[in-house]
Amino acid sequence: MFAIIELGGKQYKVKEKDILRVEKLAATEGKTVKIEKVLLKVDDKTTQIGTPFLAGAYAEIKVLKAGLGDKVRTFKMKAKKRYKRLKGHRQPFSEIEIVKI
Repeated sequence: MFAIIELGGKQYKVKEKDILRVEKLAATEGKTVKIEKVLLKVDDKTTQIGTPFLAGAYAEIKVLKAGLGDKVRTFKMKAKKRYKRLKGHRQPFSEIEIVKI
């Protein structure tokens, strides 16, 4: 059994006990959250497709960890003009586990 859910404007193919890194969620670590934006659900015998979401279907997730990703550095330079800029960015994320579909 697997499902396709929408989180943070992105779609993920998930099954039970999967661990994913997604965009930062408002929930704190250790909390369970219901995600009701289920686009598709496939069992052994049936396939359910939502328009756009399935009514009554949900995925229960548990937030394992929240943190910051690796640093990404951007560098701009214009030759012979003494112009240099260095920026760094760390994207926040949440690590989640799919408990139940």
